[in-house]
Amino acid sequence: MADKIETVAFLGPKASYTHQATLTSFPALPPSHLHPQTTIADVFTAVQSRTATHGVVPFENSTNGSVVFTLDLFADLQHQHPDILVCGEVYVPVRHCLVGHIPTPPRTASTSTSTSTSTASQGDDSGAQTPTRSAPNPLKPRATPLADLSRVQKLYSHPQAWGQCNAFLSTYLKGVERLDVSSTSRAAELVAADASGASAAVSSEIAAQIHGLDYLARGIQDAEDNETRFFILRRAAERDGADGAQGGDGGGDEETEKWKTLIAFTVDHEDPGALAKALEVFKTYGLNLTSINARPSGIVAWNYVFFVEIKGRRLEGGEGVVNRALRDLGRAARGWRWLGSWESKLER
Repeated sequence: MADKIETVAFLGPKASYTHQATLTSFPALPPSHLHPQTTIADVFTAVQSRTATHGVVPFENSTNGSVVFTLDLFADLQHQHPDILVCGEVYVPVRHCLVGHIPTPPRTASTSTSTSTSTASQGDDSGAQTPTRSAPNPLKPRATPLADLSRVQKLYSHPQAWGQCNAFLSTYLKGVERLDVSSTSRAAELVAADASGASAAVSSEIAAQIHGLDYLARGIQDAEDNETRFFILRRAAERDGADGAQGGDGGGDEETEKWKTLIAFTVDHEDPGALAKALEVFKTYGLNLTSINARPSGIVAWNYVFFVEIKGRRLEGGEGVVNRALRDLGRAARGWRWLGSWESKLER
């Protein structure tokens, strides 16, 4: 039987940061094999249903932390995506821009002078947030507006972007209504349809170019080294086994420093020290935890699903230190699930 044609579902539309991550991860695939999806859940569903061989989703940002939408889908409380595994990662630098329409003024000397003065004033008079008791030394924005922002009444972006651009937005657009949409590229798409200049989007340079938008400000993210990590998804194969009990990705030397593994588990919340016992397993086997997250279990109030990412990979045949740790985790936790092992792309 011929191998299934490789296709990739990603959080769209085109020009999203996830699209950039997809092009980086699958440079040889023709555009017709790349399928934008409306939501992160749609990407999971496409891979689970075998509509796509792979999926690409955002997982965490260096400034704003984990993408909770993705974590909740890995928790899979409704048992809709039981076979989804992580098989790779990619890091994409994030350079947010404020984009929209700059109304074209009539070509008169007086109008030109007025516009120029308005733009300069916007940048000169609004250099930093007002100190408050909770934030006595607010972060100063790295960018200043390139145009008058007084017309902007609505902002569109993906929820993750707000926290990455807090200093700029709180300084220059404080009090302006923020509307969450499925992606930064979708935000640009919506703003492109509003020629009045009353709306703007936090989006990428590529999205602005595709939708013919003006740059109202560039590089508005709080951190210069802002990056988002994306996961590459696949559907579990028969060799992977059930709940990580057998099988695995690859074989041979575990190369714990070059590989990562994602695991979800639950504990008995009535047992004092249950979480500590579960985490002690990884220390016993010398497995370094690179991250830990918790999300509501959706079953009992104030009970959680814990996610840990460790250095190391699970090997085929049930051998190796990660497999031994997972067997011990099965005794310390109420339940657990292996969510994939992949080669680290972090070059530092």
